[in-house]
Amino acid sequence: MSQLFNALVVNKQNDQFSVGVEKLNLQDLPEGEVLIRVHYSGVNYKDSLAAIPNGNIVRTYPFVPGIDLAGVVISSDDPRFKEGDEVIATSYEIGVSHFGGYSEYACIPAKWIVPLPKGLSLKEAMIIGTAGFTAALSVQRLEENKVSPEKGKVLVTGATGGVGSFAVSILSALGYQVEASTGKESEYDYLQKLGAASIISRDEVYDGKIKALGKQKWAAAVDPVGGEPLASVLSQIQYGGSVAVSGLTAGTNLPSTVFPFILRGVNLLGIDSVYCPMEMRLKTWDRLVTDFKPSNLEDFIQQEVTLDQLPDVLPTLLKGQARGRTVVNMTSSLSR
Repeated sequence: MSQLFNALVVNKQNDQFSVGVEKLNLQDLPEGEVLIRVHYSGVNYKDSLAAIPNGNIVRTYPFVPGIDLAGVVISSDDPRFKEGDEVIATSYEIGVSHFGGYSEYACIPAKWIVPLPKGLSLKEAMIIGTAGFTAALSVQRLEENKVSPEKGKVLVTGATGGVGSFAVSILSALGYQVEASTGKESEYDYLQKLGAASIISRDEVYDGKIKALGKQKWAAAVDPVGGEPLASVLSQIQYGGSVAVSGLTAGTNLPSTVFPFILRGVNLLGIDSVYCPMEMRLKTWDRLVTDFKPSNLEDFIQQEVTLDQLPDVLPTLLKGQARGRTVVNMTSSLSR
């Protein structure tokens, strides 16, 4: 089967690095049992790193990034999927070592694919994407560690980002008193609309100094930031509280002490959305349609873009300019 289609290709040869839309053939796609016509993708921090020469995400070049995709099955060699099925594929090696969602067609291993849950459109699935999925995993882990609304405020750091925005919304819908932290005063109205009960600056979470133990402020936290701010958060969690960490935008170094863990019984919960078992993945997507689903997913969209706009859009996440979600429409005029 020979067919040309559009894809965003990143390439690196010696000192030359390029990002642009190119024509590919179906034969260029990697192996996978399921061929999908991609309708929507999303923009994530990993995708932005994939679009720079030193991002340390892409393993071989040339490559098609995009860790999220939602679309319709064109053909399948696996009995679990058939032509016409609407599906989601996120995580695993997609957009890292396996061609990703910034392509009109994707060939994906069947074991990486989730059937589109009833009650979600393909576009809504990508408004949620990896960011919303990670936020949902974070909230579930807090619940599993006995965090409940009556125990006190829950902090969400990096609250205007994809994970943070969804965490604010999900926690608020479940009855938690959410304190959102951001460095963007211009986005206070946005966070209040999502359900934040109070908003604080990032300096109130971490002022450049880390105490072994600080004042106990929060029952729990959802943290997609990591680094030194995470160490500061840990020192201010109430006795027996938990912090769900999923990101490293502030760095990988964690200059904490053992005191929050051995004197206050604080739990540090690592959230992995990449290799999350399929049983948990299906359960989480199901909850994203039921008790986790925001009343209006459109509130999370900062912008909807086409494939040819991506080279200009991808750097915004690395510059801290993103709010909520950027959705990539793969069925735009560029595709026709």
